[in-house]
Amino acid sequence: MACLLETPIRMSVLSEVTASSRHYVDRLFDPDPQKVLQGVIDMKNAVIGNNKQKANLIVLGAVPRLLYLLQHETSGTELKTECAVVLGSLAMGTENNVKSLLDCHIIPALLQGLLSPDLKFIEACLRCLRTIFTSPVTPVELLYTDATVIPHLMSLLSRSRCTQEYICHIYSHCCKAPDHQTILFNHGAVQNIAHLLTSASYKVRMQALKCFSVFAFENPQVSMTLVNVLVDGELLPQIFAKMLHRDKPIEMQLTAAKCLTYMCRAGAIRTDDVCIVLKTLPCLVRMCSKERLLEERVEGAETLAYLIEPDVELQRIASITDHLIAMLADYFKYPSSLDHDLKHAHELRQAAFKLYASLGANDEDIRKKIIETENMMDRIVNGLSESSIKVRLAAVRCLHSLSRSVQQLRTSFQDHAVWKPLMKVLQNAPDEILVVASSTLCNLLLEFSPSKEPILESGAIELLCSLTQSENPALRVNGIWALMNMAFQAEQKIKTDILRGLSTEQLFRLLSDCDVNVLMKTLGLLRNLLSTRPHIDQIMSSHGKQIMQAVTLILEGEHNTEVKEQTLCILANIADGTTAKELIMTNDDILQKIKYYMGHSNVKLQLAAMFCISNLTWNEEEGAQERQDKLRDVGIVDILHKLSQSTDPNLCDKAKTALQQYLA
Repeated sequence: MACLLETPIRMSVLSEVTASSRHYVDRLFDPDPQKVLQGVIDMKNAVIGNNKQKANLIVLGAVPRLLYLLQHETSGTELKTECAVVLGSLAMGTENNVKSLLDCHIIPALLQGLLSPDLKFIEACLRCLRTIFTSPVTPVELLYTDATVIPHLMSLLSRSRCTQEYICHIYSHCCKAPDHQTILFNHGAVQNIAHLLTSASYKVRMQALKCFSVFAFENPQVSMTLVNVLVDGELLPQIFAKMLHRDKPIEMQLTAAKCLTYMCRAGAIRTDDVCIVLKTLPCLVRMCSKERLLEERVEGAETLAYLIEPDVELQRIASITDHLIAMLADYFKYPSSLDHDLKHAHELRQAAFKLYASLGANDEDIRKKIIETENMMDRIVNGLSESSIKVRLAAVRCLHSLSRSVQQLRTSFQDHAVWKPLMKVLQNAPDEILVVASSTLCNLLLEFSPSKEPILESGAIELLCSLTQSENPALRVNGIWALMNMAFQAEQKIKTDILRGLSTEQLFRLLSDCDVNVLMKTLGLLRNLLSTRPHIDQIMSSHGKQIMQAVTLILEGEHNTEVKEQTLCILANIADGTTAKELIMTNDDILQKIKYYMGHSNVKLQLAAMFCISNLTWNEEEGAQERQDKLRDVGIVDILHKLSQSTDPNLCDKAKTALQQYLA
């Protein structure tokens, strides 16, 4: 019989390592303080750069003991400092490590440590806090829960270069919302940090600069203050502009460019200021070149897109600087075969689409150049179906920007059947994408767009009618806007389909929408539906009662001039119908309202009311005499005589023309 060797039972690797780590934790409980200190120092050396060891020590319960030693009054300052260093090292491991530290309430313990008189201990606590707060799993709100923390951190800024670097790093990372900006601003962050921009330490200068970039972002109050801050006799914008020089580190150039960009967008620096046109913009264009690192190219393009977005002159300057439009085409050539590469490829594409969208926002020639860039339309179409939602959004934004061109709607958009992927994007997309995609669809539905027909045939009416029921006002506006464009000079069938798809109930819900943009576009839709006589008569024969009711309510309501003018124009269209005009003539309330607006102080409203009267008094139409007689009885003719003396030439002409109908 063969003799078999028994296989020894193997411990799992983890339990072996855990067992070897246990003695580190056991030493933290030694009664001899000197041995405890040595144990903490040995633990510090064991965990440096060793994520497995860090995880083991956390599992074995090292964190609660280290926090106990850190806070206990009998612990010496050296021991407390070494505990803070080890905790900081554990925090530099995985995100799970940080979660474990947060679960043990490390932040209050470290903040308490900042009250110590010992500088080395303070620095160790700040270094650990910096590591924890810069982790994506730490809620930044934890910095603001205790109102005494920010002022205390401000008071520590003057202690050393390390405290300056760590505190600025914490601020720049934890300032994520307007209320954070306000808290830091109110506690003197601007004044306390400004002088650090001239520090001898590059790290301090850099962290201070990052603070200003987050303080100024979309914040006019902070930005307006920054413009007037003096540091060593120099204004902040001048200091930032010096940091843009080519001999400065790229990180510094980019962050200074962000500061100036955000101050410009917040209205604190003019768009035609020399520091924007000749320094910030060229610096950001430089960041887009092939020579720059991937992260720098992404940040440069996104910041430049934000800088030029609202300003046509900056768009023109950027478009002719360093062949920027062609340079951006390289952003699409990054390999995306590996997962790691795919993330970077997505970031580059997103940045390029954003910048193209800003460049082409207003200028026809720039749009033409963008579209003529190699395979541009194919790239946008591919971008619409990317796996990354951010790339999809940026591609739709780019498409929206280019869709403002009549020329491109007729040519490139048609050649590439852009409407197909766009309609696909509109199915089940998040609101953020839906808003931009539906805005683009509005442009593709303009009467001169060749895409209008195929979009209609692909079931767009149903999709757009469903958008008008959205909770999001921007989507309601776009849904109704697109339907308005669709109804413009459309045939009877399309108008009937729109009314059927929308339903009378929904139409009147939109006419009482609290968002004035929704109301204006709904009135625009009604106006387009009620055009050409047979259509006016047909729609009013089936929906007349409700439409007249809605018109009455709007004319009686608290609405602005534009809304009332649009409503009177709808009445003028109804007055142009053959049978529909009777709905006005048999409604004394509406006639009184027209009379009222003829005598209004606003000329636009007077003119709109005059259009109604012109259509009702027109001589060559059947029943004109009876209508004229009734309008005379209501007192309209007296007002026409007054208006024929008006100083406004349009109003005067309209009144005279209407009076001539009575004489004919």
